[in-house]
Amino acid sequence: MATVTLNALSKEYSGTKNSPSFHAVKGIDLEIKDKEFMVLVGPSGCGKSTTLRMIAGLEEVTDGTISIGQNVVNNKLPKDRDIAMVFQNYALYPHMSVFDNMAFGLKIRKHKKADIAQRVNEAAAMLGLEDLLDRKPMALSGGQRQRVALGRAIVRKPKVFLFDEPLSNLDAKMRVSTRTEIAKLHERLDATMIYVTHDQIEAMTMGDRICVMKDGVIQQVAKPLTLYNSPINLFVAGFIGTPPMNLIHGHIEEKGTDLRFVEDTANGGTLSFKLNDSLEKLARSQIGKPTVFGIRPEHIMEVTDTTEASTSEQIHSLNVEISEPMGSETNIFLNTGRHQLVARFSSTSLYESGTTARVRFNFDNAHLFDEVSQKRLTTA
Repeated sequence: MATVTLNALSKEYSGTKNSPSFHAVKGIDLEIKDKEFMVLVGPSGCGKSTTLRMIAGLEEVTDGTISIGQNVVNNKLPKDRDIAMVFQNYALYPHMSVFDNMAFGLKIRKHKKADIAQRVNEAAAMLGLEDLLDRKPMALSGGQRQRVALGRAIVRKPKVFLFDEPLSNLDAKMRVSTRTEIAKLHERLDATMIYVTHDQIEAMTMGDRICVMKDGVIQQVAKPLTLYNSPINLFVAGFIGTPPMNLIHGHIEEKGTDLRFVEDTANGGTLSFKLNDSLEKLARSQIGKPTVFGIRPEHIMEVTDTTEASTSEQIHSLNVEISEPMGSETNIFLNTGRHQLVARFSSTSLYESGTTARVRFNFDNAHLFDEVSQKRLTTA
């Protein structure tokens, strides 16, 4: 079984006279299941690459354990961990052909020539490299070089594949096609894969589950749509999604039998609206407390019926700062006075800067967060 288990895993870099010590990974627990595609995602400095390098054996563990299958591998050399790693910079030997680059690791391990040829040719066929085996890396495009790096990992037939931001050096079009190839490879190889990226789109489209990290701590581990629809805290809500969730800071007020969310007015906030029944239940314990209202861009609905807009208090007229036509949709940046919101309208909805857009919020897909604890309010 190629499960990978991290137990209280920590990494601390010692300080010097001119630089304090740095705690990069802070006692994380994580289990990657056999044959799972796990994505580690987070901003720069969150500890995701350090975690991957500890699994690979390229960084010494300060505390905790790493297990591959049933074996603790803390003290094993990288070559003895039965892993293969694909780097951001390809790490190909420029003087070797594609065939020799893919075969090099097998030659070092004294595999027979026939076995090496079979493995390399199988991987080349899988990756569409059959006609490039005699070329040197300098004669390849960036996407082709990345496929060679993938092929070098595949021929090893390891228990675990590790990917450290392998698409960062590719252009946008090549990133899309290569991430599709990696996803297909996972299905074909039926192997355990751990993939590090800072790109939320890569994480959402590729991962069976996603581990979101911040400041060396795991924030949430869940399936992509669970992260998107039910973020555990403000960081996950604001990090996952392109554009990210709109987060409006305010507080809950009681008005008669109703509860209302009121945007902070200190810096010009103007929004105030009645909550629906499900949000009211969550908000009862938040009356008078700092609260954040969260809503995704696609759940800010355009209102084109001017009669409805003039009669309903749940319709808000907001200033348009800029429109971004995306082809199939349009991102509209709106100003509430304090906050900038992003709404996702249809492709035909184009607004000039300085005009007004009428919108309503889809409360069935909205969230409330406690601003002090940063946690999403739930009924559990």
